[in-house]
Amino acid sequence: MTVVHDGARLRISVFTGGPFQENCYLVHCVASGRAAVVDPGAATPELVQAATKAGLTPEVIWLTHAHLDHVDGIPALLGAFEVPIALHPDDHELYRRAPDQARAFGLPFLGELPDPSLEFEAGQEIVLGECRFDVRHAPGHAPGHVVLVEHDEAVALVGDVIFQRSIGRTDLPGGDTQALLASIRREILTLPDGVRLLPGHGPPTSVGDERMGNPFLRPMTGGPGRTLA
Repeated sequence: MTVVHDGARLRISVFTGGPFQENCYLVHCVASGRAAVVDPGAATPELVQAATKAGLTPEVIWLTHAHLDHVDGIPALLGAFEVPIALHPDDHELYRRAPDQARAFGLPFLGELPDPSLEFEAGQEIVLGECRFDVRHAPGHAPGHVVLVEHDEAVALVGDVIFQRSIGRTDLPGGDTQALLASIRREILTLPDGVRLLPGHGPPTSVGDERMGNPFLRPMTGGPGRTLA
């Protein structure tokens, strides 16, 4: 476990594991004690242990998208906490096909996935205690991919849209390179440079760092030293 954001009202810890080294996040509103889990993957048992030790009871699962590595920890999480699942409707089909995704990678899929009972939509505001997250629809890596931005804390949970010096792959079913680049331009590069980006794989980064140094974004930003949106 690593604390990747420790703000005045919001603390976010990351748990990484499995063959895809996926990051799942425990999001904790410090003032209210309320908590959510983002993208429960292979490291979910460690997250459950840490949440229990801290006296936190997650009340919801937020899925940035429904690829296998971001949902395969749901059975383990539901074994410890009874929580609803939020997902954009454009990813429902991908979610239902999680066992097929596992077979495609030669991996077992253990447990049942209950249907999501909450739906994300673009422009929605979701509330966790005193923290408010802006839901941004960012297709390209997956049709129903969303980015969750807490503007007051200057932090965003970006799933697999963008990584440190890279972007999400688009060669999986539902992927679209041009849609992904459009999503990054519209939903990421319009944020202030200081916003911290917490991705689904790899270390945290920031809007400014990726604007200046991400080689995949140079057609949009003009390359190093330029700050076009």
